[in-house]
Amino acid sequence: MREQLHQGRSAIQRALRVLIPFLLALLPLSALADEAWLPRFMAEVPASELVPGADAYGAVHADLAVAPVLRAGEVIGWAFVTTDFVGTIGYSGKPIHVLAALDTAAHVIGARLVKHSEPIVLIGIPQAKIDTLITGYIGLNLVEIATGTDHDLNIISGATVTVMVIDDSILRSGLRVARALGLGGLSPEIAAPVGPTYAINTEASTVADWLTLLGDGTLRRLSLDVAQINAAFADNPDPRAAERALTDPPETTFIDMYTALISVPGIRDSLLDEREAANLTQWLADDSRGDGAAAQAIVVAGRGLYSFKGSGYVRGGIFDRLQLIQGDLSVRFHDRDHRRLGEISANGVPDLSEMDLFRIPADSGFDPTQPWRLQLLVSRDVAAREKVFTTFDLQWQPPMKFLTALAPTAAPVALTDADAEDSAKSALWKRIWQGKRVQIAAVSIMLAVLTAAFFFQSFLTRSAALTFWFRIGFLTVTLVFLGWYANAQLSVVNLMALTGALMSGFSWDAFLMDPLTFILWFSIAAALIFWGRGAYCGWLCPFGALQELTNRIAKFFHVPQWQLPWGLHQRLWAVKYLIFLGLFGVTLVSIEQAEHLAEVEPFKTAIILKFARAWPFTLYALVLLGIGLFVERFYCRYLCPLGAALAIPARIRMFDWLNRYRECGNPCQTCGNECMVQAIHPTGAINPNECLNCLHCQVLYQSKTKCPVVIRQLKRREAVGSAPSLTREAKGRVPN
Repeated sequence: MREQLHQGRSAIQRALRVLIPFLLALLPLSALADEAWLPRFMAEVPASELVPGADAYGAVHADLAVAPVLRAGEVIGWAFVTTDFVGTIGYSGKPIHVLAALDTAAHVIGARLVKHSEPIVLIGIPQAKIDTLITGYIGLNLVEIATGTDHDLNIISGATVTVMVIDDSILRSGLRVARALGLGGLSPEIAAPVGPTYAINTEASTVADWLTLLGDGTLRRLSLDVAQINAAFADNPDPRAAERALTDPPETTFIDMYTALISVPGIRDSLLDEREAANLTQWLADDSRGDGAAAQAIVVAGRGLYSFKGSGYVRGGIFDRLQLIQGDLSVRFHDRDHRRLGEISANGVPDLSEMDLFRIPADSGFDPTQPWRLQLLVSRDVAAREKVFTTFDLQWQPPMKFLTALAPTAAPVALTDADAEDSAKSALWKRIWQGKRVQIAAVSIMLAVLTAAFFFQSFLTRSAALTFWFRIGFLTVTLVFLGWYANAQLSVVNLMALTGALMSGFSWDAFLMDPLTFILWFSIAAALIFWGRGAYCGWLCPFGALQELTNRIAKFFHVPQWQLPWGLHQRLWAVKYLIFLGLFGVTLVSIEQAEHLAEVEPFKTAIILKFARAWPFTLYALVLLGIGLFVERFYCRYLCPLGAALAIPARIRMFDWLNRYRECGNPCQTCGNECMVQAIHPTGAINPNECLNCLHCQVLYQSKTKCPVVIRQLKRREAVGSAPSLTREAKGRVPN
C-alpha cells in the first residue's frame, strides 16, 4: 500500500511539472490595451437613465474623457467613468467602473455602477443594495470634499472593501474632472513653483512683551464689533438674518481673537512658562510619527460676546466654529486635539476669557513654514431650528526670524499621474487598515495562541478534557468572531483574484484592501511549511468550524455517525481536486464565470451573508451541514476546492509534528478509527493532504486508557516497578 501511495504521488508531481509551465505560459494572453471606457458605457447607458431629465450626450472631449450631458441641446452636466481617471482596483483585483455626472457647481447629479468583477456583489449582495448605495452619491458637493469636509459613508455588511473602493473612485475621479473643467470654482492642480525652502529656526530669540509680539506678526488678531457682524448678516440672501440683528451697542466687542503657531520654539517660549512649555512639548510628542513627521499646535485666545469654541464639541467631539486652512489642506479640530491653556506668561496680556491649544496631527500634511489662515464660523438663529452662517478669516504667516533658509537643491521632479495614483491607492488601503486595528489585533492574538498550541502540543494533549475544550473554544471564536463578525472567510475566489492579478499586471494594492484576509493568507503561507493545510482548515476556517460544532451537537444528542468504507472514502478524496482544477481552468478563460461556479463553496451563504440569501443557496448550504451531522466534516473531506488548493503546496511541509508508535496501524487502529476525517491510513500513516491537525491522535498517543502501548507500559511498571520513563519499545516512533 505504501508503494502504491508513493507511485500516486510521483504521478501527481510529474503531472504538475507539465501543467504548471503550460498554465503560466497562458498568463500573458489576457493583456488588454488601454482605452477610454466612456464611449463604451455611453452606448450602454442612455443619458436619461444617468441624469433624470437629460435626453442625450454630446461629443466626448478631445483631450479629456468627459462628455457633456444635454437637455434640449443645453449642457446640464458632464459625464465620465471613474476608471478613466483613477485606477483603484477592487477585491477581485479588477477595477470597479462607475458612470457618473457632475453639474457646473461640482455636484454629483448622476451615478451608476456599470461594470465590475466583485464576487460579493456578483453573487452575494442584492443588486438593490448596490443601486441604493450608488444613488446616495447624487447631490454630493465635491467642493466641500475638496476642502476636507467628510461625508457619510454607508457600509454594506459583507462588502466593506468594495464599498470603500467605490467611494474612493467616485470622490477622486470626480475631483479630477471638476478641477480639469473648473466646475464649482475648483482650479486645476498645478505643480508648486520652485523657490526657496525654509525650516523652523529653533534658536530664534524670544520676546516677553505682548504688544511687541503683535507688532512683529508673531501674534495675529481678529477684532469684530457688533456693528460689523450686523453688517455681514445684512448682506446674507436670507432676509431673516438682518431682521434678527444684535441689539447691543454697535461698538460692543463681538469677538477679539488672537492666534499663533505655538509649536515654534521661539513663540512657545515667548508665551508660555516652563511648565506649560514642557506639557506642550510632551503633548505634541505623543502624536509624532516615527518617519520624522511632527505634530504642530496653535494657540487661540479671545474675549467678547462670541466664543470661538462654543459648546457643540462637547456633544459631537469636534469644534465646528474653527477651521485651519493651508492651501488645499483643511484641518478641523476634535476634542482629543484640544487643551485648555492655564495662562499666557507674556507681559501685558489683556484680560482673555478663553485661552486654548489646538493640536494639528502629524499625518495631516501641515507645513509649519508656510502661511495659513484660521476660519471663524459665526451663526445666527433665524427660526426655531434654522440658522444662517458667515465666516471671517484670520491670516497668519511665520515671521522670518523664526525661519532658516535651506540650501538650494535641484528642482524637484513633478509627480506623474502614475505616482499620484500609487500614492492614492496606498492611502486607501492604509485607511482601511487603520479602521480595522481592533480586528487585526484580535486575529494576531488568535494566530499567536494557535502557534503556541502547536509548538507545545505535547503539553496541551496530555489532558483530553483540556484539549477538547480548547478546541471547542477556539472554533467558537473562529466561527463567531472571524466568520460572522469580521467576515474573514477565505475562499478559492481569493486564489482566482491572485490568478487574475498575475494575468493583468500584479499589484499588492488589491490584496492589501482586506487586512484580515491578507494576514490570514500570509500566516497560511508560513503554516504550510510547518504543519500543512491543517492549520487553516482545521482551526481557522469559519465554515469548517461551523461543520464541526454542529456535528458535536449532533453527537451530544446521539445522532448516528456514518463511517464510509475506506476504499470509497479514498476515492472520494479526489473529487475536491477535480473541482479545484476545473475552477482554475475556467479562471484562465473567464474569471467572472469561475466566480459564479465557485458557488460550490457555501461560504458566502453560511458565513458572509449568514444565510440571508435566496433559497437555493441557503438550501445547498443547509444540505451540506445536514450531511455533516452524520459524516463529520463531509464538505471538507470531499468537496472543498480551497482545501484541495492548500493541500497541493502543503507537500513542501518540512516537519512531522505528529508522534506515532511502531504499533500504530499494525495492529492498533484506534487513531484511525477515531480520526474525524479518516486521514489515517489503515497502515497507520497520516495523510498530510487530508489531516486537519485536530490533535486528537496526539491525545490518544498519551492516553492511559485507549493507547495499547501506553497501557502495556503502565502494566509493566506495576509489575516490575520500573522507572517512570517509557521503555525503548514505547519510545519508537515512525515518521508520518
